[in-house]
Amino acid sequence: MAPKVHTFEEVASHNKKDDCWLIISGKVYNVTPFLEEHPGGDEVLLTSTDATNDFEDVGHSDDAKVTMQKFYIGEIDESTLPSEQKYTPPPSATSTANQDSGSSSKILLFILPLLILGLAFVLRLYSKKE
Repeated sequence: MAPKVHTFEEVASHNKKDDCWLIISGKVYNVTPFLEEHPGGDEVLLTSTDATNDFEDVGHSDDAKVTMQKFYIGEIDESTLPSEQKYTPPPSATSTANQDSGSSSKILLFILPLLILGLAFVLRLYSKKE
């Protein structure tokens, strides 16, 4: 049996404590029974219709992803999503720009304490001469 397809407007109308649906990565979940159990509180779930970006930003555990499957009720009709609501994955963490800045900061973390230690040594040596 094919999953039920819901419109954005339909999902958005389910935004109360006794009836709350969310969109995450194109799937629709009825999270009403989970509102009180949600570690981040129910307000986080009630204030969002397309929670894809919020869900991905928080970095939920594998257990959370397994738990959410029991609340799955269908798919979203993507043609009904507002254009600003569509999920765009973050840039890859393996980009060369990120690697270059990472190695620069590692070098700085090594050199900076040495510079401070050298400056303290010079100041100590200079103050003994006077």
